[in-house]
Amino acid sequence: MYGEKTHSLLIGYVLWIFGFMGSHRFYYGRSISGTIYFFTLGLFFIGWIVDLFLIPGMDQDADLRYSHGIKDYNVTWILMTFLGIFGVHRFYLGKWITGLIWFFTGGLFLIGYLYDFWTLNEQVDEVNRHKFIQIV
Repeated sequence: MYGEKTHSLLIGYVLWIFGFMGSHRFYYGRSISGTIYFFTLGLFFIGWIVDLFLIPGMDQDADLRYSHGIKDYNVTWILMTFLGIFGVHRFYLGKWITGLIWFFTGGLFLIGYLYDFWTLNEQVDEVNRHKFIQIV
């Protein structure tokens, strides 16, 4: 189970295009720097350009840090990015109650949606570790 790819280098670079808003950093589990990029436009675009060369390392770190399992990180991030205010990513993770809350409140009035940007990798990791423990 260890050493398998959890994140996609291609998706990392696609998100880098919008990285001056921190999206690629959130994707790779770097929430603090993602937030800083969000508020400073990628550290005034300088950090954003530097990240072009740092993405392969961030990808490798994410693959080592997060558990491969039944739920795919890339699918979860795509669902959250495009349908997150409707809670679709939470339904995918089996979190039906919060999925319904997100659906009826627009991602808990967007605050829950922002919370998920900070914690989505950990949420997927927790589901994958829990499912792995049940199987073993």
